Amino acid sequence: MIRSLAGALALLLAALPAAAQTKWVMASAYAEQNFHTVNLKAFIAEVEQASQGKLGIQLHTNASLLPMPQIKRAVQTGQIQLGEILLSAYGNEDPFLEVDGVPFLAWTWPQAEALNEASLPYIKARLEKQGLTLLYIVHWDAQGFYTREPLPSLAPLKGTRFRAYNNLTFRMGELMGTTPVTVQSAEVSQAFATNMIQSMFTSAQTGVAVTAWDFVKVWTNVGGMRTRNAVIANSRALAALDEPTRAAVIAAAARAADRGSAAAKAAETSMAERLREKGVSTPAPSDQLMAELRAIGQQQAQEWATRAGPEGQQMLDRYRAAAK
Repeated sequence: MIRSLAGALALLLAALPAAAQTKWVMASAYAEQNFHTVNLKAFIAEVEQASQGKLGIQLHTNASLLPMPQIKRAVQTGQIQLGEILLSAYGNEDPFLEVDGVPFLAWTWPQAEALNEASLPYIKARLEKQGLTLLYIVHWDAQGFYTREPLPSLAPLKGTRFRAYNNLTFRMGELMGTTPVTVQSAEVSQAFATNMIQSMFTSAQTGVAVTAWDFVKVWTNVGGMRTRNAVIANSRALAALDEPTRAAVIAAAARAADRGSAAAKAAETSMAERLREKGVSTPAPSDQLMAELRAIGQQQAQEWATRAGPEGQQMLDRYRAAAK
């Protein structure tokens, strides 16, 4: 999937005009080889081609311009015009931004897609109030535990330092009896190398991106959740474009959403295989481990509903009705 995306991207780049009248700057926290980044580059190439060079987008990847926690604010204030964010990283602003990160609320693809449909209107409305336009959303692949030894239950994790990347994984770490440490994707390798963390819970794609085999030997895929990346635009900057260029952005975003969904599903297989090629074992989770995790997930879902209030419960009711 990544190779096909890269091939399409190369063809699009070759057809671009030499100059752009409007220049936008975009920040992402993810590495070049990540399927989100490959998809993002294809989106940018399509926009530049369809606008006939009227809009050029300069992309900064791997948190080279801004770290993840600062990207959303930078787009809001117009410091940059586009950004790719992990929605759940901003759960401290609003519970709706982190609902996809509630463990075992939506851990299969049909559930993840149903939760996306149920929560999307609420998320769009909240972003619009902040001067942001949601262009497209793409899920991550399934989540699992990266450990140095097999994980038959949560017992081996107790008392160890566990990587968290948002409020919900931090809370999950607390409920598992670990010491959670917030570490962003671009900093994972250094955190393992310095023993700041001893385990983490994330996707196969992220594990490949950070060469997890240098630090761990086991990835136990438990599904867990399929969190979402969102590509957002400064609403004023988008409105300032002429109508054909704005339409090109919106159309390219719709294609990126479809393309990204296919890439995420493909990554569940291809990235797990890549881990195995590098010597990481990928055992099936034990019944005991899954039972312990689902109990934690139920508690976190209740905590989320309390924080989100009546609107949150309304959204959960819609999601559960659709996911049956």
